[in-house]
Amino acid sequence: MQGDFSTFLLAALAVMLLIAAFGDLRTREISNWLNGAIALTAIPFWFSIGLPVWPDMALQVGVAFGLFLLFALLFQVGAMGGGDVKMITALALWLPAGAVLNLVIIMSIAGGVLTLAMLAGRRLKKSEAPIEVPYGVAIAFAGFWVIAEPFLNQFA
Repeated sequence: MQGDFSTFLLAALAVMLLIAAFGDLRTREISNWLNGAIALTAIPFWFSIGLPVWPDMALQVGVAFGLFLLFALLFQVGAMGGGDVKMITALALWLPAGAVLNLVIIMSIAGGVLTLAMLAGRRLKKSEAPIEVPYGVAIAFAGFWVIAEPFLNQFA
């Protein structure tokens, strides 16, 4: 029964990531309520997988906070939006430290591909308008990749 609840919570996370990605594509914003829901549902997920409060839950929070500080610097220089920073932080609460590193690497590659595609589209349209990259799409893609990997790679 415990596995069923954690699987349900992972499915809820997947739905929230989809909502965030499509919302970011449409409006270039990720709502605070959605980022809050992603962050808060990590707590019952921790309990459902039997994560000890100390040191594991504390480590989850510490890694997410460190990631927040790193991406807050990118927000300060205009490289990321505030919703993107909150989303990557909320998603990090769900993942062990090694998976967070995978998340950041995959997100960076996906974000780079997305940016190049948007630049190519701007060039084809012969537009000079600055592009706003919906980085929530890259974050959601990386999140799907990382949470699906244990299910898809049964031999690792």
